[in-house]
Amino acid sequence: MIDVKDLKKDYNDDAGTTSALRGVTFTINKGDFISIMGPSGSGKSTLVQILSFLDRSTGGSYTFNGKKIDDMTDVELAHIRNKSVGFVFQSFNLLTRLSVYENVEIPLIYSDVPVAERKKLIEDAVHAVGLDEKLYVETAKLSGGQKQRIAIARALVNDPDIIFADEPTGNLDSVSGAQVMSILDGLNKDGHTVILVTHETATAEFADRIIRLRDGVIESDVAVKNPRHSKEQFVK
Repeated sequence: MIDVKDLKKDYNDDAGTTSALRGVTFTINKGDFISIMGPSGSGKSTLVQILSFLDRSTGGSYTFNGKKIDDMTDVELAHIRNKSVGFVFQSFNLLTRLSVYENVEIPLIYSDVPVAERKKLIEDAVHAVGLDEKLYVETAKLSGGQKQRIAIARALVNDPDIIFADEPTGNLDSVSGAQVMSILDGLNKDGHTVILVTHETATAEFADRIIRLRDGVIESDVAVKNPRHSKEQFVK
């Protein structure tokens, strides 16, 4: 699904050039669950912005589903981003004055899905995160854990090829965080590719593989020896 080779990203300002990525190479297959870790300034946020079509590299190559991203226009990238990518953010990024239904509908407004088909897609996405009874509740009235689950529903509604989760448990207590990770794990088992950015080792170990960055290069890229796919004690 993803193939990056010698990926680089430089930022230029009056002080000179800063290299956020200094030659990153790896592949991600459809259905993988990947965690990306690294200290502040390691390049992990820059990498995810490029992988999710929010930014462009300044060197190397990026191929997504067999298509070379470097040659695409901004309009083409926006189309792929809306159709193929779902986002889950640490801060939820929900519109709190809108209902759950209206928040989950937002990606569909910018898609080619007919209005008549939206209701079932929204209901199915909210059902997938176990919050059917909150469908028409104002989002401001939800707990933090519920807001993050709705953010996952919004990410799911377009049935994306890949879900990017950026510190999805960062603002949650341990119980709510475990619920969110259990949902992401279930989505991965259902065939969704998941790329998780986290600084928490216990969260990262939900993945099958952990890529660690430091100073813009890959420090390690290893399979998780005991992936937490039987997580009863954690989830409880």
